[in-house]
Amino acid sequence: MNVLSGIVYVFTFLSVYVQVFFLITFLERKKNILIRTGSIELNEYPGVTVIVPCYNESKTIESTVDSLINLDYPKDKLHLFIVDDGSKDNTWQIIQEITKREGYENIKIFHKENGGKYTALNLGLEKVETPFVGCLDADSFVDSQALKRIMTYFSDKHTMAVAPSIVVDNPKNILQGAQKAEYHMGVYNKKMLAFLGGIHVTPGPFSIFRKKVFDDLGPYRHAHNTEDQEIALRMQENHYKIEHCPDAYVYTVAPNTVKKLYRQRLRWIYGFIRNAIDYRRLIFKKEFGTLAFFTLPSGLISVLSAVFLFIMLAYNLINFILHKIVQINAVGIHNTFSGSGFDFFFFDTKTIVFVSIILYTSVMIALLVGKSMVEGKPRISFDMFYFMIIYSVIAPFWILKALFNAIRSRESSWTLERDVKMAK
Repeated sequence: MNVLSGIVYVFTFLSVYVQVFFLITFLERKKNILIRTGSIELNEYPGVTVIVPCYNESKTIESTVDSLINLDYPKDKLHLFIVDDGSKDNTWQIIQEITKREGYENIKIFHKENGGKYTALNLGLEKVETPFVGCLDADSFVDSQALKRIMTYFSDKHTMAVAPSIVVDNPKNILQGAQKAEYHMGVYNKKMLAFLGGIHVTPGPFSIFRKKVFDDLGPYRHAHNTEDQEIALRMQENHYKIEHCPDAYVYTVAPNTVKKLYRQRLRWIYGFIRNAIDYRRLIFKKEFGTLAFFTLPSGLISVLSAVFLFIMLAYNLINFILHKIVQINAVGIHNTFSGSGFDFFFFDTKTIVFVSIILYTSVMIALLVGKSMVEGKPRISFDMFYFMIIYSVIAPFWILKALFNAIRSRESSWTLERDVKMAK
């Protein structure tokens, strides 16, 4: 076995290890996964402020705000801050009209020059007077029970932040269907990381914090346009507990073209790489537990393995094509492909084949478990196959680009991403 084959084996084994580790965690802790239906009541309703940062969100801001207004939570305890980050479209005009409606009196609006999402969030934080604060991206919509369900986790005084379950809203094409399956698996992964104390992202769509987090640790930072990753890592460094509420559903509009998806994931992966580098002091340090020994290392290994395996696949494909070209030139196209049909008595018994089968099987199990946590229906769907096929083809491209950008320290901007979105 040569060195390259050995590296392939190592990366594939580590990928299987991550999936099996999550599965074992699920089997051990599944009785602790709380999926509630219908309305619940809290013993008390603390004040909560939700900040909605906006940049060119004229198409979705109204639905986003309406979903917040319709939360099943006492209106005198719920405060909404909408911060327009210098939009170039008519987002600000729409926001102003919203506040004039009856029943929308608990909304405060702010307009500022464009400075990036984190500056919009920080402007809102400066005005917060409630003991709890959260944010909601302006292209996302919350389930009416989401806030109540999240707040139940704060009965534990050590819980400092709670992340929701994000799912794709109304997928309309195959690409969005693939993302739907991906987000289902994300719900499962997030809950397993919560059990292990290793959450590294408190996502923009409706993560709720104790305000004490920002009072103690400071406001959001630029963080390579992934402020939701950086604040979670900062919390982990200071041993602040982050939980996940699997039945607090937030619906987000998924990119509907490959170009939009590529741009979004490029920002996410780039941000993860750069934040992992910034917080490299945590890696393999015993006091930081699962985050140090599992979350960050496995994430970085996933990036490197995707890049390496893609390069190896491309290399082998090019070699195969060149070899066939030589054969065709030597003996002709008929002799090259004659007798090369599929043999039903042949099966490749290399170890890598079996390990790969285990890997894809474990991914399918993760997809099914995630779907059951969201929909209560652990049935195989075409979306799962769309995910495995489409992401196997296109994900390496944004991972390669993100790694290249990270080496060059070249960032993608939140405003540029939103400008492209608006133009579409």
